[in-house]
Amino acid sequence: MISLVNQERAKAGCGPLTEHPLLTRAAQGHSDDMAARDFFDHTNPDGDGPGERITAAGYAWASYGENIAKGQTSAAQVMDSWMNSPGHRANILNCGFKEIGIGLHTSGGPYWTQAFGSR
Repeated sequence: MISLVNQERAKAGCGPLTEHPLLTRAAQGHSDDMAARDFFDHTNPDGDGPGERITAAGYAWASYGENIAKGQTSAAQVMDSWMNSPGHRANILNCGFKEIGIGLHTSGGPYWTQAFGSR
C-alpha cells in the first residue's frame, strides 16, 4: 500500500511517505473499531475523529489526514477508488504530509484506513 501511495506521489512531484508506527496504530485502531462497532465513517460513534485518534496514539502532529474505504479486496483496488475520489486523492497527493500509517481489518469488510501526518 505504501509503495502504491508513493508511486502516485512521485507522479505528482511529492516526496515519499515513510511509515510511522503511531500513525499505523491510529489507522489500525480505526479499521478494527469500524468492524467491531459496525460503522463506516471518519467520526466514530463516540464522536472522535481522525485528529483525536492520531493524538490518542501519541503522534504529535502539525497536520493530519485520513482516508477510509470498505469492501475492496486488494491494495490496488482501494488505491484505484481513492485516486478517483477528489478528497481521498488530495490526501494522497498532499506534499505536506511526510508520514503514513495503514490499517486493514479483513473480516466483515475489509475496512481500510490511511492515516497521514506531518510533525
